[in-house]
Amino acid sequence: MSLLQGVLSQVLSWTGLCQVLLVVGKGLGAVVAAWTVKLLVRHAWYTHRLSCFSKPHANSWLLGHLGQMQSTEEGLLQVDDLVQKYTHSCSWFLGPFYHLVRLFHPDYVKPLLMAPASITMKDELIYGHLRPWLGQSLLISNGEEWSRKRRLLTPAFHFDILKNYVAKFNTSTNTMHDKWRGLVATGQTNIEMFDHVTLMTLDSLLQCAFSYNSNCQQSSSEYVLAIVELSDLIIDRRQKILHHWDWIYWKTQQGKRFKKALSIVHRFTREVVQKRRALISQPRETETDFPEAQKRKKDFVDIILLSKDEDGQGLTDEEIQAEANTFMLAGHDTTASAICWTLYNLARHEDYQEKCRQEVMDLMEGRDKHQIEWEDLSSLPFTTMCIRESLRLHSPVQAVTRKYTQDMALPEDRTVPKGAICLVSIYGTHHHPAVWTDPHEFNPLRFDPANAEGQAPHAFIPFSSGPRNCIGQKFALAELRVVVALTLLRFRLTPGVNPELGSSPGEVRRLPQLVLRAEGGLWLQLEKLQDE
Repeated sequence: MSLLQGVLSQVLSWTGLCQVLLVVGKGLGAVVAAWTVKLLVRHAWYTHRLSCFSKPHANSWLLGHLGQMQSTEEGLLQVDDLVQKYTHSCSWFLGPFYHLVRLFHPDYVKPLLMAPASITMKDELIYGHLRPWLGQSLLISNGEEWSRKRRLLTPAFHFDILKNYVAKFNTSTNTMHDKWRGLVATGQTNIEMFDHVTLMTLDSLLQCAFSYNSNCQQSSSEYVLAIVELSDLIIDRRQKILHHWDWIYWKTQQGKRFKKALSIVHRFTREVVQKRRALISQPRETETDFPEAQKRKKDFVDIILLSKDEDGQGLTDEEIQAEANTFMLAGHDTTASAICWTLYNLARHEDYQEKCRQEVMDLMEGRDKHQIEWEDLSSLPFTTMCIRESLRLHSPVQAVTRKYTQDMALPEDRTVPKGAICLVSIYGTHHHPAVWTDPHEFNPLRFDPANAEGQAPHAFIPFSSGPRNCIGQKFALAELRVVVALTLLRFRLTPGVNPELGSSPGEVRRLPQLVLRAEGGLWLQLEKLQDE
């Protein structure tokens, strides 16, 4: 059947419905009726074009899989079922509004993630709700605008800059551990990890991004509370299809709360950028008036304020604010999730935990001060293997989505049509039984260099891959190694119990939101090591 015939057959089967809509439209307005008909024709077009992909059972021809994609433990188990049944991919649609291809196998993931950035777009389903917060930042922008920003931001993640951040990672981790020592001393050994680790990563990022000591781990911060609320509200908005339209959302109570929290975050970032711009703009001969500028090493805002493109142009204050906001959002939650799940996996595997601890103790032998240096990061091979395996088993981000400005060819003569949303399932790829042996088991030896030779390209994609991969992955991995190493040096970890649920030790229901969390929190038992 030709493409035109296929679409016409879909449309003609709905002629009666369209006629009814047009009649109703006389009362509701011809514009609404025309928009509805256009939406249905578009739906028919994508339904036909995506017929080369298997489609799981849908609720109806119009609503499709609306309501079937769950942000729960059951939702992740559903992905496991889809991988088992469809192996590499399947089509999915959410009402007549969003048409997706879900991809699980590295062979299908590779051509999409490796596609040139010039034809790769960020879709509105996942990223549109972030736009009020992050503006046209690197995460959301496309085309030449994205390419220019990527070039200007790359120096902020150079090794020479990351070296300066390691000291801040140590400081923030030490503050968190001091809190833990105090709790353990009073008999509170069962501790929820996400609350503590998220505040620690926010504290760390505020120092790295703005050279700002928020003290947020010990006292409440209006800015930090606003960031946490914005993250929660974005999750809530994604799950309510009617809230996807701005003209509805901004009238709701959630929309009003979002705007209030947003004003706090934007005001803070704007003031920091403006003050730093003024400081940097001071003539060199007056720098003695700013001794703090001489002593302080350059942070994220400094680097991007000074960065220039080939035409000598830098980012505007508004663009810098957008990138700083993105750095805070993308950097704190994902890293906190990765740290918590790594500690959880090591708590459940005492032998691997002890091997990591011994590696760190050997590294620290003979030192007066237990502080991880930049040069130490390459001397923690087994700890790094455990971190990578945890990133596979409990990847903070469960999926990334893309759209393309042209049709995309996939294996077995399948094609993703231009404009359809490609949902690359990081979870599905990382738990694919044809790619990973015993995929639900924690086995860091998978990442032993001796065992990694046969690993399929794009089988391990916690930071995505290709031109639009995560620019901050080296930053995240450095912080992960510092926090995990220092924690194992000072505490022994065992599975804890959620006091409200009274669950068995280590029993956890995963909760995929903006990042992977745990229902009711992730609880661990801490034992302070005497010889730390």
